[in-house]
Amino acid sequence: MGKLRLDQKIIDSSRNLAKNISDDIKKMIDCHTTITVERAICRILGVDGVNDVGIPLANVLVDFVIEKGDISKGISYYLGNALIETNKSIQEIANLVSLDELDITALNINSLEDIKKALISLVREKLEIIKSNRKLRSELLKKCKKNTPELYVIVATGNIYEDVIQAKSAARCGADIIAIIRSTGQSLLDYVPYGATTEGFGGTFATQENFKIMRKALDEVGEEVGRYIKLVNYASGLCMPEIAAMGALERLDVMLNDSMYGILFRDINMKRTLIDQYFSRVINAYAGIIINTGEDNYLTTSDAVEEARTVIASQFINEQFALSAYLKEELQGLGHAFEINPKFENGFLYEIASALAARQIFPKAPLKYMPPTKYMTGNIFMGQVQNALFNVASIMTGQEIHLLGMMSEAVHTPFMSDRALAIDNAKYVFNTMKDIESEIEFKKDGIIEKRANQVLKEAHDLLEKISEIGLYKALEEGMFADIKRSIDSGKGKENVFLKNSEYFNIIQDEMIKELKEEFNDK
Repeated sequence: MGKLRLDQKIIDSSRNLAKNISDDIKKMIDCHTTITVERAICRILGVDGVNDVGIPLANVLVDFVIEKGDISKGISYYLGNALIETNKSIQEIANLVSLDELDITALNINSLEDIKKALISLVREKLEIIKSNRKLRSELLKKCKKNTPELYVIVATGNIYEDVIQAKSAARCGADIIAIIRSTGQSLLDYVPYGATTEGFGGTFATQENFKIMRKALDEVGEEVGRYIKLVNYASGLCMPEIAAMGALERLDVMLNDSMYGILFRDINMKRTLIDQYFSRVINAYAGIIINTGEDNYLTTSDAVEEARTVIASQFINEQFALSAYLKEELQGLGHAFEINPKFENGFLYEIASALAARQIFPKAPLKYMPPTKYMTGNIFMGQVQNALFNVASIMTGQEIHLLGMMSEAVHTPFMSDRALAIDNAKYVFNTMKDIESEIEFKKDGIIEKRANQVLKEAHDLLEKISEIGLYKALEEGMFADIKRSIDSGKGKENVFLKNSEYFNIIQDEMIKELKEEFNDK
């Protein structure tokens, strides 16, 4: 690839600054847990189903401990102790609590050592399911030739069974990755809906049964077309770690997973979602799931030329957040987007500068490149041109995950025919320009190189300021996406808990123990 002459000292310094920012947040994370972290533990331990009024049993269990016990000790503490005292399974314990036939906070308390021992064999049994999913994915991927960039499309009918039809159609047309958009507002539900769903609005509810249905469908069509089709959903919002757990159990391949998105665009309390993000990324790391971060969204509320530095700065921070959760660079699908106003002179050159800078700064990351949306109009012909230029930028700069733009972006939810046309557009560009990346050299101190270094320097300056004042203050001042959030406000703030000295998260502890070995091997 033709390389830009970027200042390596600035890149190294930016990483160090981002690590300082991440380390500061990690101190807070280590001292706290949240309601959904505890529910995610329940789910991985095998708690499933809902009570007679439709409340998930994971919620029932954790709410019970919050009301009658001491959640600062963690749900692992109470469940491990209940295993000893009742000699029943975790699912049976959850059912009895739901029926008001068992008070797990009133049982005789065993030693912390014995409580952990009671859980460990069950934990390892459940983690084996996740490991087997990771192994199977790896085996299936080895059988297939990988397309680069991989074609990523979205499906959003609201009905999981209609989603299956559309997803299979997209795979047959050439899609490599399929995301099932969540129903509008699900990110703000503090519970995960149960079972197969058919009535989502603007998308389909993320449930474990829906994950299972779609995974089966994509495996079927993958065998038919001779490719492994990756499945995407959203481990974000108020149930971030729970959905990561569900994805790990059902062999999803990619998860949109970014606390900054929740803070800025959904007004979720920053402490709540940063804590949730850590555990969710540990789960994704353990499951071998690629995460996608949400930097591209900054450019939908602020100017893509003026605020390009925020994308690079956030990528540096997200990289360090991910590494602190033992998520390797190869699983970090950092986000960016093609969002400069089409009327901006030399805008395509600026887009290349940003895309190539990201590719060089994060060489191992499977970057996720987002299509034009902000300046799409009802003119579908102009939309096709904008998307074609986006496709050219992607193949020229070696992007890996390429979310296809739809010509009908500003008109309606895409029809299957719109998706097919988008895939044809990308396939044409990628085929006819297959080796262009290796044929290009960039002019020294030209427009592209100067722009890339300018944005890098501005990102470094922004990171310096954030490192000095802290991420909380930076978010309060609106340094990202021109949106201001307060540390003491936001949804879910009441369900953040300080950990007791006896607290333990048995799932996270066991996952990290194995992930550390992977990192040492690396």
